[in-house]
Amino acid sequence: MASLTSISQSHTLLKKPNFTSSIPHNLSSSFTPRDFLFSKTQSFKLPQMASRSYVVSASTTETPRKRYPGGAKGFVEEMRFVAMKLHTKEQAKEGEKEVKQPEEHSVPKWEPSIDGYLKFLVDSKLVYDTLESIIDKAAFPIYAEFRNTGLERSEKLAKDLQWFEEQGYAIREPSSPGITYADYLKEISDKDPQAFICHFYNTYFAHSAGGRMIGKKVAQQILNNRELEFYKWDGDLSQLLQNVRDKLNKVAESWTRDEKNHCLEETEKSFKHSGEILRLILSLCS
Repeated sequence: MASLTSISQSHTLLKKPNFTSSIPHNLSSSFTPRDFLFSKTQSFKLPQMASRSYVVSASTTETPRKRYPGGAKGFVEEMRFVAMKLHTKEQAKEGEKEVKQPEEHSVPKWEPSIDGYLKFLVDSKLVYDTLESIIDKAAFPIYAEFRNTGLERSEKLAKDLQWFEEQGYAIREPSSPGITYADYLKEISDKDPQAFICHFYNTYFAHSAGGRMIGKKVAQQILNNRELEFYKWDGDLSQLLQNVRDKLNKVAESWTRDEKNHCLEETEKSFKHSGEILRLILSLCS
């Protein structure tokens, strides 16, 4: 196992980062490929669909069924569509969000720190511990569908934190962003399964996509290219993801349209909490 020395003792492993344009434009858009695009939260309303013309016979009148973006491919595609719309044009071609805050612009120079990265990993572990505990206890029967999916991250993160500790780094307690998010997940899981499923989807699919890209870039800059267990899966990741997509689509088949809309509207809260944890990577130890 490669050794990781203290920042104050050596700069050979902890080179000063200088991310090029290959890094995601900003922290808000870091979880991006296919199933999930990450953005700072914004006010969101479900898109209005254009009206369609129907030919109605003189003898029969039917009320046309409203179609929702992505719905023909299953509810997971609806969730992906909503996430896309919460991005700026700079982040994704399908984005519709207007850039209003300074942190929403591209970051010309992204400088992660070991201390900040450890805070990110610790808070992430708390969130995954919480998600996986909720799934295991299954306050609602649908939660049990997502046990042992192969996407679980808690044990992987425990191994990574142990490795950092062996290198001489102190592992601190979770910080406010992780604690706040974990508490929120516990709260909604007991009374609002649609909202919880939204966070479940966004958290796991985000990490499996753009989260891996962030991990690779951080490893290149400050970990001497060490690949953490957090970014490894047992088995074919694409198949693991497809299995969970199928389960999510099946679960959503029993939901009313209002329940589906409620799930979609929870997306911005998922972005908000996840974004606050992600930004810990750039923070310094305090």
